[in-house]
Amino acid sequence: MESFSLILAIVVITALAFDFTNGFHDTANAMATTISTGALKPKIAVTMSAALNLVGAFLSVEVANTISKGLVDENGIRPEVIFAALVGAILWNLVTWLVGLPSSSSHALMGGLIGATVASAGFGAVHGDVLVTKVLLPAVAAPVVAGLAALLSTRLSYAIGNNADDNATRKGFRAGQIASAGLVSLAHGTNDAQKTMGIITLALIAGGSIAPGSNPPTWVILSAGLAIALGTYIGGWRIIRTMGKGLTDLQPQQGFAAQTSAATAILASSHLGFSLSTTHVVSGSVMGAGLGRKGGTVRWSTATRMAVAWLLTLPAAALVGALAESVTGLGDWGTALVAVFLVAAAAAIWKLSRREVVHSGNVNATDADEPAGVVTTAIAAVTPPPAGPVADGLTATIPAPAALPTPAPAAPATDPAATV
Repeated sequence: MESFSLILAIVVITALAFDFTNGFHDTANAMATTISTGALKPKIAVTMSAALNLVGAFLSVEVANTISKGLVDENGIRPEVIFAALVGAILWNLVTWLVGLPSSSSHALMGGLIGATVASAGFGAVHGDVLVTKVLLPAVAAPVVAGLAALLSTRLSYAIGNNADDNATRKGFRAGQIASAGLVSLAHGTNDAQKTMGIITLALIAGGSIAPGSNPPTWVILSAGLAIALGTYIGGWRIIRTMGKGLTDLQPQQGFAAQTSAATAILASSHLGFSLSTTHVVSGSVMGAGLGRKGGTVRWSTATRMAVAWLLTLPAAALVGALAESVTGLGDWGTALVAVFLVAAAAAIWKLSRREVVHSGNVNATDADEPAGVVTTAIAAVTPPPAGPVADGLTATIPAPAALPTPAPAAPATDPAATV
């Protein structure tokens, strides 16, 4: 490694900060179903996931090369551009974590990089073919493929254990779920840690520290793996709650099917160099597993909010990245201003999160009932409550008529002659 400038050091530190947010933002991808079904205690689950994320970071560099060599033109990209991209990605990760939505850290990073690059060098600096084939198409196909695989796997799992003892079946699938959760963690480290490796490598190329076309140096691989492992250990409990309880109710058979399907899709995409969103894959597999069990349901209100967040991720991060790049282009004081804004925004989001703290002790304590739809609410507003005792938590929508006053007793009749 050659000389480091101050801006390059800032970019590397910011990239590792993004990697940290990626870790706690995506812990739910590996461990939410395992925690929700009781296969592992929350703290043990995140510790196991963190260790396997670190191991996974050393398995491949194909995704890192997609980012550092394929998505944008290396020539003419300044370190400030990459810093601006990271600002957009970090802020989107923090905002979606605050509201408990499992959005894609990968697409936040891609969006920030695209927006900052366009603001700096124009649309021609973005390689559209790579964006479509290795980012956008996998984003659409991955949750569908993983969901169908999980649906079929869930049905197969129940069919295999149909005549077996229920307790033995649950124990067996819980053990399998722990193994599959470990596989997802390994796959997450292989796929997501590489994105930070790619960003740091691109920054090193832009800063002249390494030659164009270089693979990530060993220290980059190690630091990215450690950052994502630490973030995973912290645990993004808000998103774990949404993924584990808010989307559907899972039994061990479903958790095993969902995680196995997700791990297979993620590892295959990492080998092919696709910058896949592990959040999209795992969410799709969880919904598929929810539909695969007879009588199982998916809470479509939560799924809809997640889908909206997915659609907004790329453009929102791109917009913030472009704005940040416009400010950093004003000089060193502009870069300092963006850095101060990032720290202040992160501190404000953290303070807001303290209003309702979600931690390992209450991550499963949530009301998972599907909210009433518009039609149901409208009907309830005009329909009198049924006769009989009212269920707990329900109130009448039409007040009962007021009781009529009791008539006063008639005065006793008197003899007319007595009044004369």
